Amino acid sequence: MDLGEWVTFEQEWAELRAAAAERTAMRINSVPADGGGGGGSGGGGNDLVVRRDDLGAIGNDAYDLLGRLTKDGDIARSSTFDAATALTNGNFVSGAAVLKVHDFWQTHLKTLLDACAQISNHLDYSKAQHAKDEAKIEGDLARISVLTEYME
Repeated sequence: MDLGEWVTFEQEWAELRAAAAERTAMRINSVPADGGGGGGSGGGGNDLVVRRDDLGAIGNDAYDLLGRLTKDGDIARSSTFDAATALTNGNFVSGAAVLKVHDFWQTHLKTLLDACAQISNHLDYSKAQHAKDEAKIEGDLARISVLTEYME
């Protein structure tokens, strides 16, 4: 990967982060601009807004990045290792330095791949957990509303 590709990656990553932040904006303890009510299952205006589609989109972006990094991040591994071996066998001091670069890249690539996988997995988990939490809260609120009717 040359410096130009790295800059492109950095720009693309910054754009993805900004888009994700925009898509997953939360409103806490506020009333929606359309004048909807507060929390509750029937009011339509929730205090905490999490859109499962947004979580899925971010998870898909992380998964796609993982796939691209897995493929593209490994392109130069074998040729770099072969060059380090050839230089070392030819009694060039730079062979050890090239091998260090190879090992350094592999270590950091693995770290980045692990991070992308964790992000993807965590967002998939969060999406599923949010759906379960939402169903439980709606069920709990339905029981409370029935009790409120009896107390009136």
